[in-house]
Amino acid sequence: MLGQIIRFGIAGGLSTVVYSAVYLPLTSWVLPHDKAVLAVPPAFLVAVIVGFFLHSAWSFRGHGTRDSSGKQHLKFLVVQGFGLALNALFTWIVTGLLHQQPWVALIPVVTITPIATFALNRQWVFG
Repeated sequence: MLGQIIRFGIAGGLSTVVYSAVYLPLTSWVLPHDKAVLAVPPAFLVAVIVGFFLHSAWSFRGHGTRDSSGKQHLKFLVVQGFGLALNALFTWIVTGLLHQQPWVALIPVVTITPIATFALNRQWVFG
């Protein structure tokens, strides 16, 4: 499991860079700071696409089974939907309610959400 956590951390780090590369420009130059939550869906979508291929081919390689029926893809999408909801909630609280800069929302987004999605992916999607 340690190897999985390390691989998940590296793949997640790359996904986080992708998320930030979409989120930060949108919140810096396109959207007002109190509407930063609107940058979450496009940033998350791009990061999920990158993350799915990294996690399925590398992070969880050799763990559990792979399902070609589409059920596993659906489970992955459900977990990612949960992650999207968490990121949107964190971003809304930090930027909308607490009136902080959009980058501050990245703190819970890159710490809490990955832990939750790792557990769900390991046990339910790729378990």
